[in-house]
Amino acid sequence: MKDTLNYLFTGKSLTKEEARNILARIAEGMFSEAEIASFLTVFRMRPVKPEELAGFRQALLDLCVAVDFSEYNTIDVVGTGGDGKNTFNISTASCFVLAGAGYKVTKHGNYGLSSVSGASNMFEYFGYQFSNDPAKLRRELEEIGICFFHAPLFHPAMKNVGPVRRALKVRTIFNMMGPIINPSFPKNQLVGVSDLEIMDLYHQVFQDSGQNFLIVHSLDGYDEISLTGDARYVSNDTEDNLSPADFGFKTVKPEELSGGNSVEDAAKIFKNILEGKGTEAQENVVIANAALGIKCMFPQKALADCVAEASESLKSKKALDVFRRLTGV
Repeated sequence: MKDTLNYLFTGKSLTKEEARNILARIAEGMFSEAEIASFLTVFRMRPVKPEELAGFRQALLDLCVAVDFSEYNTIDVVGTGGDGKNTFNISTASCFVLAGAGYKVTKHGNYGLSSVSGASNMFEYFGYQFSNDPAKLRRELEEIGICFFHAPLFHPAMKNVGPVRRALKVRTIFNMMGPIINPSFPKNQLVGVSDLEIMDLYHQVFQDSGQNFLIVHSLDGYDEISLTGDARYVSNDTEDNLSPADFGFKTVKPEELSGGNSVEDAAKIFKNILEGKGTEAQENVVIANAALGIKCMFPQKALADCVAEASESLKSKKALDVFRRLTGV
């Protein structure tokens, strides 16, 4: 670590293999908390390079509790967090809409970072039992269409950096890792990012992943399609802007996407939307993100058709049925 730090402090960067090796050694507990803190600080002083992020990602995927769902055409919908917008659980609700429309969803998530309630808060609140048992997860995926990977159960390597991250109290490279280390290696991934710099970084990492991907950033700062204004997206072979009108929806106000002040508030909003009691703005933003998930899986589909599919899943209560079968609520 001393040699690595001296090398990095001169302004140099790591190759993908060097990044992979050093993170693997950190994960194995080979360095002190002070050494790990110094290492993480480097990437606060300068942006992480694409080859470094790719190496860090590979190390965590090498060390994760992997689940083989390669026979399914799966998708994950996740945001990086860190946008500070405190929205309700849009990505998670979109996952239930996708499952209700007949797609296989392997949702990866954790407790909230930039909002009151993250995906894990929501699943936990409704009584879903976190597990890394492949048989349980496979049964849920086959019979219900969705399963959930609570990140700490699948990434034991992260435990050695947890105390350092909590002590530092600032964003680190690990805040960027969550959306790109799904232990089931989904074939499709819709990722929301909080700024265009991260979008470019993820784009370069995903290009070498072999996945269908679609990365989106709302230009007013949301890490998802917010319908509060235009959004930028990049996929395997396309880059463009999308407006609310492209989805057939009106522009919404930021306050209409609030997740409330507690997990209970967020859970009430979440359940209301699935039960058809949400506001028009809440329903539309969930439909828009689910539609983009379908578009990620099947780029040849017209966006209007994807919106229609997602809307039917939500409004026919198919998404609600999936939610009830998975959580027992």
